[in-house]
Amino acid sequence: EYSPMLSRLVPAVIVAAAAVAPLAGLAPAPRTDTAPVTIAAPTSFKVDAVHSKALFRVKHLGASHFYGRFNEVAGTFSMDTDSNAPIKFDLSIPVASVDTGNENLDNHLKSPDFFNAREFEAMTFVSSGIEKSGEGAYAVTGDLTIHGVTKQVTATVEFVGATEISPRMGFRSGYETSFTIDRTDFGMDYGVDGGMLGPDVKVIVSLEGIRAE
Repeated sequence: EYSPMLSRLVPAVIVAAAAVAPLAGLAPAPRTDTAPVTIAAPTSFKVDAVHSKALFRVKHLGASHFYGRFNEVAGTFSMDTDSNAPIKFDLSIPVASVDTGNENLDNHLKSPDFFNAREFEAMTFVSSGIEKSGEGAYAVTGDLTIHGVTKQVTATVEFVGATEISPRMGFRSGYETSFTIDRTDFGMDYGVDGGMLGPDVKVIVSLEGIRAE
């Protein structure tokens, strides 16, 4: 059946098609690559001082182990987010943040008998080499400076985890290490003679970092 509207619509479609056809060759070809977007490694993290701690243990009077901690840990570390391997550590711990739960003892530890906080404000560690030593474990070598004395140490560092629970909390990662030093190597020999305090100090450092933007 003849339709006046159809007779007008068909020529209009033909004209529109003729106008668009020359532009078809200018349209970009559809993308065929589907490679995933990846984050370049290494990724840097700033130490979260609230959730990072440094603990120490020393033998007291040959009878017990005495514990203390440092409430402030600062610095950065970086890791390969593809393998969770640490790349670099650069840490600083203010000596004045020492905390034993006893003010008099804290003040003694800050004195020249021990850390001498007025002259040597911070302990530092800067890594110089990292090697895989096991599943999630790494031998980290670097310069440890305490009481103004720098010694090279190697400690086993364990990967704890990496996650982003929420965008507000940010992407986080953490490592932990435990090692022992001889404090007399760093010029702190108070109490060693006579056995009041042992020379060996066990150190435990737990780090949590927030990915730097």
